[in-house]
Amino acid sequence: MEITRTELSATELWRAAARSRDADAARRMLVLALVLEGKSRKEAAESCGMGRQTLRDRVVRTNAEGLTGLSDRVPPGPAFRLTPEQMAEPSEIVEAGPDPAVDHVVRWRRVDLRRVIAARWGVTFHERTVGKLLHRLGFARLSVRSKHARSDPAAQAELGENFSQHVQAALPEQAQGKPIEVWFADETRVGQQGTLTRLWARKGTRPRAPRDCRYAWATLFGAVCPERGVGAGLVMPFADTQAMTAHLAEISAAVAPGTHAVLVLDGAGWHASATFKVPATITLLPAPHPSPELNPVENVWQYLRQNWLSLQVWDDYPAIVEACCQAWTRFLAQPDIVRSVTTRAWARVNG
Repeated sequence: MEITRTELSATELWRAAARSRDADAARRMLVLALVLEGKSRKEAAESCGMGRQTLRDRVVRTNAEGLTGLSDRVPPGPAFRLTPEQMAEPSEIVEAGPDPAVDHVVRWRRVDLRRVIAARWGVTFHERTVGKLLHRLGFARLSVRSKHARSDPAAQAELGENFSQHVQAALPEQAQGKPIEVWFADETRVGQQGTLTRLWARKGTRPRAPRDCRYAWATLFGAVCPERGVGAGLVMPFADTQAMTAHLAEISAAVAPGTHAVLVLDGAGWHASATFKVPATITLLPAPHPSPELNPVENVWQYLRQNWLSLQVWDDYPAIVEACCQAWTRFLAQPDIVRSVTTRAWARVNG
C-alpha cells in the first residue's frame, strides 16, 4: 500500500519528526520518510525496529488521518459515574462550604465530600477519585485570606467599583491635576512566639521546628506602591501615633517626585488620630472597616513569614528588629514579586 497523502513529503516528515515530542510518533514518521525516499518496505521497517505489517498499518492510518494517525490513541477509560447534570452540584456544594451544625466539619475534606456524594447519589468514590473530581471541576487547595466577622461585603464591593471616584473626592485642592500613586499600608507584630509554616518532609513524618515561649516583639510597619514595585518600611517597638507619624515620613520620601500618593489603610486608632501630621504629598483613604481582605499588605506579611520570618528563635528585641529589616529589604529587592503580591485590578485611578 502506497502513501496517498500528497502533502506529506519525505522532507516534511523529517522536519515533523524533529519537532515531535512523541518518540514513538517520530520513529514512525522517519520510517515513512525512508519509504518515500526509495527504501524498500523491509529495509525501512528494519531500520526503525518494526515489522512490515506494522509499517503497513501505519500507512493505512496516515492515509486516513494524516500525521495524527502516527500517534498512539489514548484509551477513553471507564465512564464517569456522575451524569453531566450531577457534575454541576459538587461545585455548588464546595463553594457553599459545609454547615458545621449539619456536616460537623468547618472545611471540606475529600473524605467528607466522599460521604456527601455517596449519600446524595449512591455513588461511592475513593478519596483520590474525589480529589481528581475536584481538580476536574477547577478546584485546588489554596491558602485562605482573612475575613473579619463584622466586615461589610457591600461596602467593600462599592470601594472596588468606584475606587477612582473615592480617590478624587479625597484629594486636596493642591493635589488636583497631579499624577497619582496608589499606596497600601498596614502593620504586623513579629515576636519571639514565632510562626510555623509548611515545609517539605518525608511522608508519614511530623517534622519539628523551634518555637520560643518568650514575649518580646516588634511592630513592622509596611507600605507598598504596586504600580512601581516599591515600598517603605519601619520597625518600631509599638504601634501608636508617633510610630505612624514616622512611617508616613518614610512613605513620603519614597513617593515619586512630582506625584501625589493616595494611601489606602484600615481604621486602626493610630491611623485616624488628629495628633499626627500627614505629609503634603500623601492623602489618606480609609478602607471600609474592617476589611483586611482589601489590603494586599496582608499578603506581604504572609510572604515574609513563609520565606524569612518563621521557624526561628530570636534572642532579644534587637534580633527581631534585624530579622524584620532583612526580610523587608529582601522583599523590596524583588520588584516583580512586589507587583505580583500586591497588585489589585480594582485599585486604579482613571486618567
